[in-house]
Amino acid sequence: MAKGKAPVRKNETITLQFEDLTHEGNGVGKINGYPLFVPYGLPGEEATVKVVKVNKNFGFGKLIEITKSSPHRVEPPCDVFYKCGGCQIQHMSYDMQLEMKQNQVKNVLRKIAHLDDVPVHNPLGMEDPWRYRNKVSIPVGEHKGELITGFYRMRSHDIIKDMDTCVVQDEVNDRMVEAVRRIADRLGIEAYDEKNDKGTLRHIMVRTGRETKDTMIVIITRTAKLPHQDELVKELTETYPHIKSIMHNINNRRTNVILGKETKLLYGEKYIYDTIGDIRFAISAKSFYQVNPPQTKKLYDKALEYADIGSNDIVVDAYCGIGTISLFLAQKAKKVYGIEVVPEAIDDAKKNAKLNGITNTEFVVDQAEKVMPWWKAQGLRPDVIVVDPPRKGCEVDFIQAMIDMEPKRIVYVSCNPSTLARDLKILDEGGYETKEVQPVDMFPQSMHIESVTRLEQRLCN
Repeated sequence: MAKGKAPVRKNETITLQFEDLTHEGNGVGKINGYPLFVPYGLPGEEATVKVVKVNKNFGFGKLIEITKSSPHRVEPPCDVFYKCGGCQIQHMSYDMQLEMKQNQVKNVLRKIAHLDDVPVHNPLGMEDPWRYRNKVSIPVGEHKGELITGFYRMRSHDIIKDMDTCVVQDEVNDRMVEAVRRIADRLGIEAYDEKNDKGTLRHIMVRTGRETKDTMIVIITRTAKLPHQDELVKELTETYPHIKSIMHNINNRRTNVILGKETKLLYGEKYIYDTIGDIRFAISAKSFYQVNPPQTKKLYDKALEYADIGSNDIVVDAYCGIGTISLFLAQKAKKVYGIEVVPEAIDDAKKNAKLNGITNTEFVVDQAEKVMPWWKAQGLRPDVIVVDPPRKGCEVDFIQAMIDMEPKRIVYVSCNPSTLARDLKILDEGGYETKEVQPVDMFPQSMHIESVTRLEQRLCN
């Protein structure tokens, strides 16, 4: 093979042995040392593959036929799994999913953070890894004069027309989406036409309380007025008494963002309620609330364990959202300070503290990297800092602010192993030793993995 030339050509059909998986769940096989990434391939399998793209150092293939199957291959229960892309690994046994996610965390800690000896425990999984999501936001379209609802086809904005259920959604969510679609269609409400920026109904969002069974429906339209609003609300609430809230959200922008700025109450209350452990939460249309409450309880219990809080401890909860972790921490701590940049989230956090009779919390709207140095100047010395950032991880200024506050322990809740590893490296250089990592499978059937990491301040000799 000439130097720099791939040993395969585009559109060539080859036999490939899969050796490994990428962090996206694609099978990896090699031809003369040249890696090919193929969706739905599993380690140990042999398959006929069509080469679809060739780069200098690697290529991509399409699975044509499996000639030797892995014992970990299972039949996906979802009829549209190979079209949708919302779940990436339904074809993989759940045991293998957990093993793959554990390896994903181990690999990035080794490659990015150079933390080879840190224990990464077996992921905390689900007994039944289906029907766990308590929230759905589904686009609305039109086909042959009728409204349709369904997720987008992979890498497109084409709605999958033959989709009438989602096997990772709460079944109530499925039924409510179908009910809104059916009634809206009969009333003649038009679907939003994304291409021409016309029409009315863009998305249907449903939130369901896992423990309470309360349901909120959010109807998202391009137009300020929802046609046949009264008839739609009347039929929904008379037919489905568990509906506690119907909201109308207006999004008149040409954007991929689902929710617009204005939300109006059409029926019931602005909130539904749910519980995680002993804590009760008020959830609004725009609240960030974990989509898998049973696993959230495991995640927060582990964060609480790693925080090792005493009754006299001061805790800072950065990126506190609606106060979910803060309120768990407050059950043990002397005082918890929560920081969040989203004003509505802080309003919800204060409401949730009051709802649970918790008085030892203080919530602030601002950027943590700005607030924390000011707190330090005022003499605040937290014993523990808990951080739960978005997928992009922590800003460098924020990490430095954490280091400067010199807590005894840091608990890092992460939804992205790569940015976690990057940040742990900086914290390690700043005097914080990573002790252990506990992955928690919040999103079975998908590639995503959450984790809780325990760090301790190194003692100077």
